[in-house]
Amino acid sequence: MKATEPEVVLESHLPFPSFKKGKVRDVYDLGDRLIIVSTDRISAFDVILPNGIPHKGEALNRLSNYWFQQTRRIVLNHILDIVDPRTVLVKKAEPIKIEFVVRGYMYGSLWESYKEGKRTDLPKGLRKADKLKQPILTPTTKADVGHDLDMSKVDVEKQIGKNWSNEIEEKSIKIYEKASRKAEVNGIIIADTKFEFGFCNKELTLIDEALTPDSSRFWPKNKYVVGEDQLSYDKQYVRDYLLSIGWNKKPPAPQLPKQIVRETSRKYIEAYELLTGRKF
Repeated sequence: MKATEPEVVLESHLPFPSFKKGKVRDVYDLGDRLIIVSTDRISAFDVILPNGIPHKGEALNRLSNYWFQQTRRIVLNHILDIVDPRTVLVKKAEPIKIEFVVRGYMYGSLWESYKEGKRTDLPKGLRKADKLKQPILTPTTKADVGHDLDMSKVDVEKQIGKNWSNEIEEKSIKIYEKASRKAEVNGIIIADTKFEFGFCNKELTLIDEALTPDSSRFWPKNKYVVGEDQLSYDKQYVRDYLLSIGWNKKPPAPQLPKQIVRETSRKYIEAYELLTGRKF
């Protein structure tokens, strides 16, 4: 008997007003609360792909909930209730329009700017994928369309004030360090990750998602080699395929082959299981 393909959820249809439809999440408005549904949509280069990735939304949601629980003593989060494996009820926050990126390794855009001589605050002689002595915060704008832009500490302070800027930096790095210690025990390096914050009743609150493959770079510790490109549990596998076929990064995006979809699904599930120590 032929095995059936797993169900893929590309759209949600709940009987509530739509608040926002993101690249992955459908958000519904309940007044002072929101319902967030993590679909199986996947984007690359800011374009949503026609394929969904089986179990992706559930893996993202369950992993976020795990980290929200693990870090609740560092900072409040927006979770009120877990409705089902891919859906949560949350407090509606006044979001801060900044993405707070914590980096523990010399990689990605940090490595590119370092090579160009733009990061004079960092020691000389670092190599690609080197571990930094201390994690650093590299905030960016949160663009509704197009690419996010780097922000300086002064830029952040102008937008939200010095006290909030300092508190968010401290809490972001604390969360990253706690998560990194737990992840390394389970064989995963968290190279970098991004956090989003808002205010609920004037209290600083961690919102959106936390420490998932969509918001972080996860590397298998046993494959880590300084100076080289790293294997990853994030969307880089999909990006690499799309680059290999010469896609111009503009809509419409091409269909992903079944093998790419299956492998990507496996990576999301494996990341969840390794990080939490739980079966999916």
